[in-house]
Amino acid sequence: MSLSSLQTSETVPSGTRELPDAPRRRWSAPFTLDSADREVLWLYLLTRMGVWVIAYCARWLFPASPGARAPGPVLAPFQRWDWVHYLHIARDGYFPGQAGPWQNGWDNREAFFPGFPLVLRAVHAVVPDWAAAGLLISFAAGAVAVVALGRIARLHLPDADAGRRAVLFLLCSPCAIFLAAGYTEAVFLALALPAWLAAQRRHWPLAALLTALASSVRISGLFLAAAIAVHFVLTVRTPRQWRALPWLALPALPVALYFWYLHARTGDWKAWRHAQARGWYRDFHAPWDAWANTWRPAFGHVQRTGFAFMWQAELLAMVLGLLLLGLLLWRRRWPEAVYIGLSLWALGTSYWYMSVPRATLLWWPLWIVLAAWSLRSRRFTAFYLCLVAPLSTVFAVTFLTGRWAG
Repeated sequence: MSLSSLQTSETVPSGTRELPDAPRRRWSAPFTLDSADREVLWLYLLTRMGVWVIAYCARWLFPASPGARAPGPVLAPFQRWDWVHYLHIARDGYFPGQAGPWQNGWDNREAFFPGFPLVLRAVHAVVPDWAAAGLLISFAAGAVAVVALGRIARLHLPDADAGRRAVLFLLCSPCAIFLAAGYTEAVFLALALPAWLAAQRRHWPLAALLTALASSVRISGLFLAAAIAVHFVLTVRTPRQWRALPWLALPALPVALYFWYLHARTGDWKAWRHAQARGWYRDFHAPWDAWANTWRPAFGHVQRTGFAFMWQAELLAMVLGLLLLGLLLWRRRWPEAVYIGLSLWALGTSYWYMSVPRATLLWWPLWIVLAAWSLRSRRFTAFYLCLVAPLSTVFAVTFLTGRWAG
């Protein structure tokens, strides 16, 4: 069933309807920007300016030293948390010298996939400053991602303004700061969303190639591959179309190669999983145990109030994800439900929830659902912005001042 079913009562299996002619013309020239694409990019540029205003203010209002008479370096607010791991991998590799998980104090950098560090190292050859290179990557990738999201929304919703609305909701969401930082979210979306567009047009080799690149950036690429596989099964009709099936195995190749590399260096086929468990307590637990372990620091008065608030955000994001999954299942949106379901399973079966709010950035069906609701109600957009704009600012300040990693 197409995304237009959010506004109609039609209930047919996903992918069985032919898409309208306008999206076909739009796909025929993927590198040509139409007026709707340019409107999305203008919105993207304006929100990037807003992020830099917040970063500038954060440097002056929350210096590293309370008695400072001058702010820190201009890019210092963005050099936080996971960025340090990506920098170390890009600059020094995964196992510099004889260092590795067999040493005390190891930073567990093998928990991070190599796609983003490889791009960072390549861009650094042109941009000498590592932090500037990381920000440039995210800026360019974010532009690609929002254009692709806008096209997905316009592909399925019967309103020319649908793309701008979906992008607006993404860029103003509470964790949108991570699209501007030197993190993987923007790069992943820049690959995953065009891959989904290709799958909608049944360009399976291109979809598989882009998904494989996304899998080199985040494990979520495998969740996307599963969703595309479901979409493939639901849409193929002839034996000739089934010949594209082997392409769907391509996204697993980067992950397999990375795991093979870690095994060659550590002798452990589960080195990635073990690094996740050592560094972030991401080993398997029952979903109800993960909920309880997150509820305790959120409401058990065992954490400082600032950290307790962030644990509460983790719980709220998980509830939001479950509601989205329920809506997709109700609408029989099987491919998207597979993607969201696998994402929630991975996030919801750790010792406790971690980075669930950040993960909402990758849930593109959420932004299209919100765009559909805004087309139904004139007040919805104002309600959403008034609700999330303060949260987006608070989350941006907490990240830029090193108080929270998301």
